[in-house]
Amino acid sequence: MTFNQSEYAVRFEWGLPGLQQLAPISEIVIIVDVLSFSTAVDIAVANGAVILPYPSRNESAESYAARRDAELAAPLRTDGSFSLSPTSLLKIPKGHRLVIPSPNGAALAFHASGARVFTACLRNSSAVTDLVARLGSTFAVIAAGERWPGEQLRPCLADLLGAGAVLAGLPGQKSPEAEAAIAAFRHFEQNLQAALSGCSSGKELIERGFACDVDLAAEFDASRSVPWLHDGAFLDRNAQPTVAPASP
Repeated sequence: MTFNQSEYAVRFEWGLPGLQQLAPISEIVIIVDVLSFSTAVDIAVANGAVILPYPSRNESAESYAARRDAELAAPLRTDGSFSLSPTSLLKIPKGHRLVIPSPNGAALAFHASGARVFTACLRNSSAVTDLVARLGSTFAVIAAGERWPGEQLRPCLADLLGAGAVLAGLPGQKSPEAEAAIAAFRHFEQNLQAALSGCSSGKELIERGFACDVDLAAEFDASRSVPWLHDGAFLDRNAQPTVAPASP
């Protein structure tokens, strides 16, 4: 009870421990990984692709992709193949099935597959909140964060802002944690591109040659896709009107 924010309808936490605390008492789980998993999924499912999250890149990922009749995303953003890079997915074909391994957003989605799970970013925060507000009344927004070299969770500004954008659009009484994330989003709302490109995670991508990914991630409300996890795969819920989300 102490850590699950159960007194509030709209809750916010970080990483797998936060997911484990909040998901069991929430009707809707929304995972936020702005740079780059959630942004990549938004762009892919908007094109009609199917994205399967997986927690790590190893031989088991190859086996998982084969079992799910899907392509495994390329390990590098620079070889022209489909990868975790949102830019690489701008022209992914409709119906293409792609496994994206990631220790952050994808890992959270993989471990949350038994609940009503969505993923959101700055690009589609309003589309996601508009839909989920009709599906439930208690919400857990989980920011994925990044990793320090020792694998410890590193909370990051990009995910804080993405979570704040989502939380701001959800109905119901908000926890203090949620209110703090909303305040951060409101502070940077008019200059998201500068905030993302200036924060540590954004600078890392820019230094590696992926400024275009940061620019795509900063396009606030540019998308109406609602990535919904169904049978271990993200689909655009707005394009699946006849399919009801599973009960939590």
